[in-house]
Amino acid sequence: MTLRILIADDHKILREGLKSLLEKQPDFTIVAEAEDGLNAFDGVKKYKPDIAILDIGMPGLNGVEVTRRIRSEIAETKVIALSMHADRRFVMGVLEAGANGYLLKDSAFAELVTAVAAVATGKMYLSPSIAETVVKSSLEKLDRGQRGSSVLLSGREREVLQMIAEGKSTKEIAFKLFVSTKTVETHRKQIMDKLNIRTIAGLTKYAIREGLTSLGN
Repeated sequence: MTLRILIADDHKILREGLKSLLEKQPDFTIVAEAEDGLNAFDGVKKYKPDIAILDIGMPGLNGVEVTRRIRSEIAETKVIALSMHADRRFVMGVLEAGANGYLLKDSAFAELVTAVAAVATGKMYLSPSIAETVVKSSLEKLDRGQRGSSVLLSGREREVLQMIAEGKSTKEIAFKLFVSTKTVETHRKQIMDKLNIRTIAGLTKYAIREGLTSLGN
């Protein structure tokens, strides 16, 4: 059986390198590529690949949010998250969103084929160097009995917050989301009220701390 794969990463050189690696496998075929989160999700909806390889730090819509949308709307597509970060906020954020695997970029070329093969058969795949992070975080979560404060925000609010943190204006956000500027302003007020944060700088720091954006990944 041929595995149909989508690759999404805002770094063209890395994306092309991963594509070249995967295309050498006789049973893998690349059906689509994307350089940002919104196009990645549109590609998954259009092509319904078996596996989507998603950079966590994509602009517009990060890989965590794309993963949530995929799990909600195209559940048959499995997700492998790709990131330069081993920080538990990034790791647990995307796994809780429904990712089936997590690869660090510095080991992606060595592990990707193995990861794709594992995820295709219904297994989870984690880069060995972050497995301990996942175990520790899961145990701590059990002890706390609660999740992070970011769950207070809706999916659309997290999306708006990411764009705010990335420095986009109200008009730019409205254009990307196909909504009015008034709607964006309403979302921003709701975000500030829920988080009790009153400045854009504060929202940006929160977004980075919670792994909604890496601003440079």
